[in-house]
Amino acid sequence: MAHNDLAPLRHDIAQACRVAAARGLVDGILGHISARVDDEHLLIRCRSDSDDGVAFTRSDDIRLIRFDGTPGMPGELDGYRVPNELPIHVETLLAHPEHRAVAHLHPPAVVAADLAGITLEPIYGAFDIPGAWLARRGIPVYPRAVLIRTAELGKEMVAAMRGMPVVICRGHGITSAAATAAQAVLQAISLNQLASMSLRIRSAGGTCTPIDEADWADLPDLGPSFTADAVWRHELARLEWR
Repeated sequence: MAHNDLAPLRHDIAQACRVAAARGLVDGILGHISARVDDEHLLIRCRSDSDDGVAFTRSDDIRLIRFDGTPGMPGELDGYRVPNELPIHVETLLAHPEHRAVAHLHPPAVVAADLAGITLEPIYGAFDIPGAWLARRGIPVYPRAVLIRTAELGKEMVAAMRGMPVVICRGHGITSAAATAAQAVLQAISLNQLASMSLRIRSAGGTCTPIDEADWADLPDLGPSFTADAVWRHELARLEWR
């Protein structure tokens, strides 16, 4: 993608940021989403002195930078600062070229469930099939509650990720990686929903028990036109009606 033709991707990342905030996956100015442009550049949600928060992200807040954090083009960081936790994005993208986008978010239900010692299991099926499969494959945990602001810490987190698309950062948030910013946020929505349900079950005195193994044969992949495209249209429509 030519660097002078990045407006659509900036727009997509800004929308993903607003959806994440609308869904309660971030609060205030915390959290950021990025997308790979090529082997040396990424677009990422940056901060400015006039920043109103992630819920109000504009395309102008999505800036082109190099993987080392320097401007990707002249003027890209004029008035803007890259996130302190840029290494989350860089190390994830470097380790897994199949991922084109990374969302670092702070979903409170996920943080609470993990701190409560709840392992996120596939406790439901057709309620949210993509979320169920995400849980069945395993949700790894990075056990350190640190600000991931160095390449060393970023590599630690990626190692804890174990090749999975999401990882819980204990006492901190999550990292979700996917082919697009929209998919990364949809994964985070599913993960937070699973955590919320798990907390509700435990608070009601129940046990979070995985669904029967025989049920998986009838929980098919319904295809991206339903599980991604249609769902994302709904998320964007929700923004218009808030």
